Amino acid sequence: MPKQQSNVRERSRTDIDEPRPYKVICHNDDFTTYDFVVKVMMVVFFKSKFEAERLTIEVDRKKSAVVGIYSYDVATSKVEKAVKMARAEGYPLRFTCEPME
Repeated sequence: MPKQQSNVRERSRTDIDEPRPYKVICHNDDFTTYDFVVKVMMVVFFKSKFEAERLTIEVDRKKSAVVGIYSYDVATSKVEKAVKMARAEGYPLRFTCEPME
């Protein structure tokens, strides 16, 4: 008896890993004002006034602080927006993003 072809295809399962999270870090400098850093935290990172002030104090005391954890695209976008905002006002405020361990 001849073999019949079937229209059924076998599906293979592929596991997709979650995207790696990245932390956005704000670095201290001696020129950027406290109020401006608070403003950036509120506008770019959507922090409440209380949280923005707490993070700004942490940056000042510890020289840097993690301000948020995001996907790579969001993290780099927020870093770019925050740095652009600082440069427009003439401040050397610096943000970086690093992969979480």
